[in-house]
Amino acid sequence: MTYRQVCTVNNNQIIVTLPPNFSNKKQVSIIVDDEVDNKTQKLDFLKEASTDALFLADIKEIQQDFDSIDF
Repeated sequence: MTYRQVCTVNNNQIIVTLPPNFSNKKQVSIIVDDEVDNKTQKLDFLKEASTDALFLADIKEIQQDFDSIDF
């Protein structure tokens, strides 16, 4: 059986509470994946970009380039 849970890291440690189906298990395999943090970080960068003057100027310039060929 596979059980997936996102855990908060506290002092470089995690605590995982297993569901009742695992009560008789002697061993489980743990895989640590930091993709959640990467995704959060990327979303934070996108939020910052929405107010970044240089980024917005680049977008406006690209939009003007395409405006001339859209018609």
